[in-house]
Amino acid sequence: MTDPEVLRSYGYSENSYHGSAPHAVVVKPESTEDVVKIIGVARKYRFPVTPYSGATSLEGHFAGYSTGSICLDMSGMDKILKINVEDADLVCQSGARWEDINETLKEQGIPLFFPLDPGPGAVRSIALWQIFLTDPSAHPQTIGGMVGTGCSGTNAVRYGTARSEWFLNLTVVLPNGKVIKTKRRARKSSTGFDTTKLFIGAEGTLGIVTEATLRLAPVIPSKVAMAQFPDVNHAVSAVQEVLTSPYGSHIQCVELLDDHMMAAINAGGMVSEPLPLKDSLFFKIQGAQDTVERAAETIKNIVARHGSSQFRFAATDEDAEDLWQNRKYALMSTLSASPGARCWTTDVWYVVHASACSITHLVICSVPVSKLPQLVYETKQDMAECGLKSTIVGHVGDGNFHAFMLFRNDEEFEVVKGAVHRLVHRALALDGTCTGEHGVGLGKKEYLIEELGQGTIELMLAVKKAVDPDNIMNPGKLYPDLPGARNP
Repeated sequence: MTDPEVLRSYGYSENSYHGSAPHAVVVKPESTEDVVKIIGVARKYRFPVTPYSGATSLEGHFAGYSTGSICLDMSGMDKILKINVEDADLVCQSGARWEDINETLKEQGIPLFFPLDPGPGAVRSIALWQIFLTDPSAHPQTIGGMVGTGCSGTNAVRYGTARSEWFLNLTVVLPNGKVIKTKRRARKSSTGFDTTKLFIGAEGTLGIVTEATLRLAPVIPSKVAMAQFPDVNHAVSAVQEVLTSPYGSHIQCVELLDDHMMAAINAGGMVSEPLPLKDSLFFKIQGAQDTVERAAETIKNIVARHGSSQFRFAATDEDAEDLWQNRKYALMSTLSASPGARCWTTDVWYVVHASACSITHLVICSVPVSKLPQLVYETKQDMAECGLKSTIVGHVGDGNFHAFMLFRNDEEFEVVKGAVHRLVHRALALDGTCTGEHGVGLGKKEYLIEELGQGTIELMLAVKKAVDPDNIMNPGKLYPDLPGARNP
């Protein structure tokens, strides 16, 4: 495809702060063999290739390259190839959507699921549909993108991230056109270093993932509960004690929503009755009924010691699903509560016009869980002192939280930029990371030397240059510029 509007929609935003350009052409392969042919052409003419599938990137991973690039749209390679029920694994193409995979397993009556849960894809209301129409980052996330960014999500506290052995092997087309399979289907192997993990988090800079074998987990019954607190600091402080309690292993998810986010959910019109306008923790507790009851009693006592004014379960399974979905759609609730809102993706933050002159940034940082209360408290204090309107949500069970900051003019935008940079540096000072789950792309490159050190960056660059000496695979992304070095 070479239509200018199509090319623009695949990799360019007029509001991008990083000056991304449209691609030269969009190509939609249907098989690994098609990808090999496309890479062969790119290699011959040394033409950049940018992988694209779900378009959920928040850091500019699929943005066009300045000299022109081939956009490799993998979304058509979305088939589930084989389900090995007895081995609890599944083989699929990289364009398969994680939600579709779990829905297929459910429809076939297979009591297994793929537990990585990076974000919602389904449309639940007319207001949300308008957002999905205008926001390329609101499409369902695919397996290839999840591999590329090393994703995580709400289930990470119980099941870990993409780096936690959920990808048993990958089929990858290398920049030289060769096709490799990183490992066999065995659950464990000591055959040298883990080549599967080499591609997890590589953001398409080392090759194109075309197939993956996913490890599945058994479906375990769960209940949803909610607790309210006098402030965010008390809420976050309770999390570590809950997780280290005798029933901590039964916590599937623990999510934070501050009072402003609870208000946005109410205003978004997607709740049957208003939620309390207090800083809240949402819990998902796994296990048999008696185990859940004992775990709930323990959690209730713990959160009470941290100032919780209320702890209650969802009354029915339907209420539980609605309550949890409102957590998952917290961002969209915020937007749907703002008439005329439109959305787009920038390279550093998630940016949204909330009106003709207000924009929202999503900043993602992670720290060791014990440091999270300090990070959240200092960030809330910083934003209050700057006069910024903000909301906070987060996967606080693994030290990951998201701050939304609002501004209405260029002057306030500069204030937001300052707050964003201070937040990132604050997380790094607490031995955290600049990106907990969305990857580096273009937007977080500037922080990597501080976080990882020059020696680690040089090692990453050495791997990149060895695998992709012509630098045709998603150039300009992930790797920061080193002083005095010739970088990709």
